Amino acid sequence: MRAVLRACEPIDVVKPARDRAGEVDSAMDAAACERARQARDARFDGRFYIGVLTTGVYCRPICPVRQPRRENVRFFRSAAAAAEAGFRPCLRCRPESSPGTPLALGTGATLRRALRLIDEGALDRGSVEGLAARLGIGARHLVRLFDRHLGTSPNRVAQTRRLHLAVKLLHETDLPMTQIAHAAGFGSLRRFNEAIRGAYRRPPRSLRHRRTPGTDRSLRLQLAYRPPLDWRRLHAFLALRAVPGIEEVDQDGYRRTIALGGRHGVIEVRPLANTHKLELTVDVPDLGALATLVARARSAFDLDADPLAIERDLGTDPLLGRLVVASPGLRVPGVWDGFELAVRAVLGQLVSVLAARTLAARLVARFGAPLGKRSRGGLTHAFPSPQVLACARLTGLGIPAARAAAIRAIARGVADGQLELASASDLGSLVRALQTLPGIGPWTAQYIAMRAGGQPDAFPGGDLGLRRGAAACLGRSDGALTAAELEHHAERWRPWRAYAAMHLWAVYAELPRRRLRADRFRLHTAPDDRSQR
Repeated sequence: MRAVLRACEPIDVVKPARDRAGEVDSAMDAAACERARQARDARFDGRFYIGVLTTGVYCRPICPVRQPRRENVRFFRSAAAAAEAGFRPCLRCRPESSPGTPLALGTGATLRRALRLIDEGALDRGSVEGLAARLGIGARHLVRLFDRHLGTSPNRVAQTRRLHLAVKLLHETDLPMTQIAHAAGFGSLRRFNEAIRGAYRRPPRSLRHRRTPGTDRSLRLQLAYRPPLDWRRLHAFLALRAVPGIEEVDQDGYRRTIALGGRHGVIEVRPLANTHKLELTVDVPDLGALATLVARARSAFDLDADPLAIERDLGTDPLLGRLVVASPGLRVPGVWDGFELAVRAVLGQLVSVLAARTLAARLVARFGAPLGKRSRGGLTHAFPSPQVLACARLTGLGIPAARAAAIRAIARGVADGQLELASASDLGSLVRALQTLPGIGPWTAQYIAMRAGGQPDAFPGGDLGLRRGAAACLGRSDGALTAAELEHHAERWRPWRAYAAMHLWAVYAELPRRRLRADRFRLHTAPDDRSQR
């Protein structure tokens, strides 16, 4: 039941009804939230929100204001659930700037996929019925899932996301109000104004911070994450694989070309010193897809990961424990576009990382879309679209015929909508769908699921680097575990096997050069993939 505000109560001190929908529902969980609130622990930022009965606002655990008494607070699993209960966002701690809430931890794959699609603007352009159809379920069942697990509705989650993005743009940019309304996904300036007034009880302009006008036309936003984040390893992983023409990596930052709706642009990401944030710089011709862009950027750098949960489950493992302690905050690098990663995974079959990068650069130079006036430094092209590669002649690039056929098969599947990489319903279905394609075996399917599908339990167990890294951790002198041995060990690492893989790859990369020989930067040895070609 939604909160109903009493007409006799003053506007500035509204006491929402004590509706329990969406609240943290066990005494043990509430006690843990209270301890995190008292400590203002940044690692819990975005994991829950605090509704304050005496003020009617909801806050982040790190809110700097004087803390209210315990009996005057309620804990909610999401900002949307707090809003559903009648609380409004705090203007001090700014809930719109918190890390992405891990809303679906412990829930089903369907709900996780629904949240990912909403983050990318599915309900800005469509209806709950359309979203449910994409998920293969009925609209009523989707609404029940949201109510049961999140204490709110799909539309409320989408509205809260739009509101948070709009306020973030008000605080961090100089964009005109009409552009902010458009970028945040509101259908009109009137709806934008109504949403801000309804949530904050003041007009949008009163929330705008004074900023010094600049000449740089790029848009800069801050992306918060839960600490820790191992930026050094994440940066090194991307630097080794950066494809000339579409990616560049400097001492601290990463930039690349992007394509959205047939239009091209450039983004840049780099850490902000002394904060738990990355700075995202955006140069695109149209801000209408900004919500999608921000969601993809967060996914590409795995900013919604929960380091506490991962460390808790992997930190006590005999094989991985010391690695987790030594490298806290290690993330699984995602991708800007799932199709691009799938093509690059096929190009990397049975060759080194550097050789795969060379093949990808040739592919981009021949079939990529030129940026023209938006070119910047070495960023000259956008990655080829599925429609282009579905019928492309890939001869003369050094790509074996079997791998070229696999690339065309993936391109056709994505182009006709039969293959969804970034929003697949679950790990098993995505791996099975990929393995129906020619030239795609277990290693390639798991690697694509891990980085393009954002599946935290994906695990390419046949990988040579993983097997050698695991052997080194166990002190084995015979070089590498067998795939079966590694898979047996990996059963203890569920549901975080992708993070375990990153730790083992890091070990492998640091082994003495004399032991690595020619496979020093090899992605994998995948006889299962070879046998299917």
